[in-house]
Amino acid sequence: MSVIVLNASYEPLHTVSIQHAIRMLVREVAVVEEAHGERTIGPFPVPRVLRLVRYVVTHWRYAAGRMKYSKHGVLRRDKFRCAYCGLENADTMDHVQPRSRGGRTEWLNAVAAHAACNERKGNRTPSEADMPLLWQPWVPTRAELVITT
Repeated sequence: MSVIVLNASYEPLHTVSIQHAIRMLVREVAVVEEAHGERTIGPFPVPRVLRLVRYVVTHWRYAAGRMKYSKHGVLRRDKFRCAYCGLENADTMDHVQPRSRGGRTEWLNAVAAHAACNERKGNRTPSEADMPLLWQPWVPTRAELVITT
């Protein structure tokens, strides 16, 4: 279970573990914006969302203009759902247009998939494998990757 951390201006920054979130509350660098019902850890409610007390400048995160591609980023963008069968717990990433056929390793050519679905598709396009995509890949924003739970 992870906790979303917001900047003092309510912009999403990243996620942290529950343990890290409690340490932030103890150090008084963050406050709880949303909690898990009535559950507590000592004197603190179990947080879902924290907000930093002081603003952290993050302009460097946006310098490149686009999010950096990664396999884990693809899985997070697709919320760990397989783009072929739609079920949860996708554990690998698939190139829509196979690399052996000129497909590039980039956001617009990658989707989350189960290993079995990926193997079934093999070195074919989704139409050749009769496995249509349930959604088209896109370049995610930082917020889409941070808020994915």
